[in-house]
Amino acid sequence: MATKEKRRQSVSVQIGDKWIGGNHPVLVQSMTNTPTEDPRATAEQVIELYKAGSEIVRITVNTREAAQAVPTIVSTIEKAGYNIPLVGDFHYNGHLLLKQYPDCARLLAKYRINPGNVGRGDRHDENFKLMVEAAIQWQKPVRIGVNWGSLDQDLLARMMDENAALKEPREGHEVLIDAIVESAVSSAAAAEKLGLPASQIVLSAKVSEVSDLIVVYEKLAARCNHALHLGLTEAGMGMKGIVASTAALSILLSRGIGDTIRVSLTPEPGANRDLEVRVCQQILQSLDIRSFTPQVTACPGCGRTTSTVFQELAQDIEKHLSAQRLIWQEKYPGVESLKVAVMGCIVNGPGESKHADIGISLPGTGEEPRAPVYVDGSHVTTLSGPNLAVDFITLVNDYVEKRYSSPVLKG
Repeated sequence: MATKEKRRQSVSVQIGDKWIGGNHPVLVQSMTNTPTEDPRATAEQVIELYKAGSEIVRITVNTREAAQAVPTIVSTIEKAGYNIPLVGDFHYNGHLLLKQYPDCARLLAKYRINPGNVGRGDRHDENFKLMVEAAIQWQKPVRIGVNWGSLDQDLLARMMDENAALKEPREGHEVLIDAIVESAVSSAAAAEKLGLPASQIVLSAKVSEVSDLIVVYEKLAARCNHALHLGLTEAGMGMKGIVASTAALSILLSRGIGDTIRVSLTPEPGANRDLEVRVCQQILQSLDIRSFTPQVTACPGCGRTTSTVFQELAQDIEKHLSAQRLIWQEKYPGVESLKVAVMGCIVNGPGESKHADIGISLPGTGEEPRAPVYVDGSHVTTLSGPNLAVDFITLVNDYVEKRYSSPVLKG
């Protein structure tokens, strides 16, 4: 587990009212997929992502109309009663937009600059300088986000040529990995030389392969003390994207690397955008780094559990905890660490239930149709009959109120 003692020590960076790096919690990020030129739709999705648990939200700022929409987006969010740090994602024309639309530059909480998309040759350095100068003027942090799909081609060509001139050249893929890291580190150094302090710099270096991402971030972490944003780029859809992101981020986080994370899932057409947020939260909660929502432990089922009762109850409990999450977090501080067990037979049921804060062991095939309930490791009652699910949910509600409304336990 990546405890505070084990975490890589990075420079703290303030983004709006949030802090990342140092000993601050690892934060969850996400990004809208609405046209930023539509301020109402964008503001609504920002709020949806925030409600789902995204603590920082990035929006695309790619056109003049998008830059002009930023003040309306911010005011709409504020009028709805939310204070959400917005990150502007700039490519190709960011140097122009930040200069021509000062309200956009002023109201964004952070800028994202891709050093591979700021121009080539002399224009690269000049455009990068203009963006950094905007960050200095408006006192905004910058994420220098390298992406292997849009890597600085001049830098890559130079490093490839240098490698080719060696007596024993390395594999081209190794040079590519080093070029990704070099782009991030050298760009941060250039920004600092221009006057941007380390406390306003976040780095990321995204690739789409798990093993490559681990190597890149280990190299990056070894070469700097900047705050790091983690994530696979173009992780993919559904199961593939979730598993790949979980594998990569879990390894890095368990090694103490990473200050913010995003899971870049491709959503199904028309699907809610918040799945990537919930995956981020589950990664952090599974690693015992942060707690976000009460967790349900449930057995997978086997030949001893031919009934679907325990599956249905586990599902009902999961839905109930999810529905109560925001209400409980306001009313019962600490409830996000609650653990509930819903087990299907006597083999592991009582034991797992005792390990949870509150748990129930349902009867398996051939067992007596009674379900013992355990609270804080002790058997407190036994449920049975058609109202078993309702009765157990009532016990969970009573437990939450009793435990988490106590002033002693709050402290």
